[in-house]
Amino acid sequence: MPLTPSKQLCERYCEVFSNLSPETLDQFKDLVTEQVHFRDPFNDVRGFSKMRRVLEDMFENTENPAFNVLEQSVYTDHAWLRWQFTAKVPIIGLLSVEGATRLEFDHYNGLVTEHIDYWDSAPVYLRLPLIGGLLRLIKRRMSAS
Repeated sequence: MPLTPSKQLCERYCEVFSNLSPETLDQFKDLVTEQVHFRDPFNDVRGFSKMRRVLEDMFENTENPAFNVLEQSVYTDHAWLRWQFTAKVPIIGLLSVEGATRLEFDHYNGLVTEHIDYWDSAPVYLRLPLIGGLLRLIKRRMSAS
């Protein structure tokens, strides 16, 4: 059975996402609209150049960042990706986070118009030297277990 345009686009996007490196960042340019909306817990930008800058920053501030796409669910106008991110982060050490991305499609141009990441940034904050201790204390006091 042939892949739908949405499934083809999602497959290509996942391939670039899973093999991301500073040298492959521009491969997204052929997959997203010029005014793509990119959002994660730390950034909310519009435009390919700004999305690219966010990803460049990730490579500049972490060692060996990698996304492993674990599953994808593709619909007519959007898709969901579940992934595992790993990287060595200064001060924090090895970081491993599971998250999800919602991709929105523009069928007229066959491109991604929106990349919205959903993941819990608490593991990052909890491991910071000063604020992490305070946050761990608050977490223990709020925990039901």
